[in-house]
Amino acid sequence: MKSDFGKLGFILAALGSSIGLGHIWRFPTAAGTSGGSAFVLLYLAIALTIGIAMLIAEMLIGQHGRKNVPDCFKEISQNKKTKWRYMGVILITGPVTLTFYCAVLGWVLYYIFSVSFSLPHDMVESRAIFESFSETNAYLLYQIACFGVILFATAYFVVHGISGIERLNFVLMPLLFFIFFGLLIYAMTLPSFAKSVDFMFKPDFSKLDSNVITDAMGQVFFSLSLGAGSILTYSSHISKRQNLLSSCLFIVLSGILISLIAGLMIFTFVFEYNGNVADGVGLIFITLPVMFGKMGAFGCILCVFFMVGLLFAGISSTVSLLEPCVKYLHDRTKKSRAKITYSVTFGIFLVGIIVILSMNESVRDYLSLFGKSLFELSILLSANILLTWGSFFGSIFIGYFVPRATLRSWTASYFKSDFIFNMWYYCLRILAPLMILIIFANKIYDILK
Repeated sequence: MKSDFGKLGFILAALGSSIGLGHIWRFPTAAGTSGGSAFVLLYLAIALTIGIAMLIAEMLIGQHGRKNVPDCFKEISQNKKTKWRYMGVILITGPVTLTFYCAVLGWVLYYIFSVSFSLPHDMVESRAIFESFSETNAYLLYQIACFGVILFATAYFVVHGISGIERLNFVLMPLLFFIFFGLLIYAMTLPSFAKSVDFMFKPDFSKLDSNVITDAMGQVFFSLSLGAGSILTYSSHISKRQNLLSSCLFIVLSGILISLIAGLMIFTFVFEYNGNVADGVGLIFITLPVMFGKMGAFGCILCVFFMVGLLFAGISSTVSLLEPCVKYLHDRTKKSRAKITYSVTFGIFLVGIIVILSMNESVRDYLSLFGKSLFELSILLSANILLTWGSFFGSIFIGYFVPRATLRSWTASYFKSDFIFNMWYYCLRILAPLMILIIFANKIYDILK
């Protein structure tokens, strides 16, 4: 079985990890509910500075550790009993995220084969379709089945290791960009495209508040797959000579591009047909189907293409979320990769059923904490706690526990000047930990208030 990525294979795999629901589902949703341009411009500024700094740091740990997550920290520390081996706790991030992530992709799968060919005529009908599928007993078995199909399809690609992941992304990433560029070109022909551009890019900092700031910060972690061990694990399969700065720039800029395309396209359709940009989660599954429905038969085709693109993006990310845990268990137990992968997947499937049930109106009250369903808590836990703390300790490890001279030698081939290196080092040691602490404090306050 192939053990290392090629240069392009690694970039596409890392890109596949970051381009998923975070860019296409969560980004427009967050932008719509967080004031549009204020959120977008802040997100861009953070992603292009602190985001890049943290992505390079995580890649460095994998590139020079060349093992599974906890063993990478032990290898770089040169101490098998170092407390940094407990960083293996971030391996739970992927399975926790998959419990809701695959459920959402299950919704996408249902919409492709069912709703896309019988689109709702108004918001009341669309909301009823979504709530009936996601919250009632009528479609519970369908929802669990769709969740299972996505989850075990993910397992299939992970079983085949690096070669399977590489082949998947060689196909899905070009197709994803092709579909979304096509949808963007169509959106540009509509009168409301200019309004969408203004909403996303015309500065309006009157809407900037603490929630917008923390949402933009959290979006950077979620969209770049920071702190889940995915990028670290993929980076353990690349050459120590690979230019991480150019790889990182390609990944971040491509991710930003697909986010902006998704936002411009979605908001154009919403404005064109007088929808509500602040519909939150319902923006994709309630508002957009109505917008597509107003376009007639052509809208059915557009809906299918959009949902297929969303599905492609999501599958490439679910693979990256499962791989770190599987790699660790495979290294530790030496059991077959297939047995480990399907065992872990079955465990996630069982927990995921409970998470799905927490949205069901008949049992929701029994599967809630702090006034939130387990589904909502799994999103909050993964996006704003597990990912952020995984990134926090990764930054602390590289910024404070790896000697500065060692880091300078590792990055000398692409940080050509001391000024650029020092800027990266400052972001890693000061700005990144500070940003994470702000996110964590804000989200804990939101839970407890």
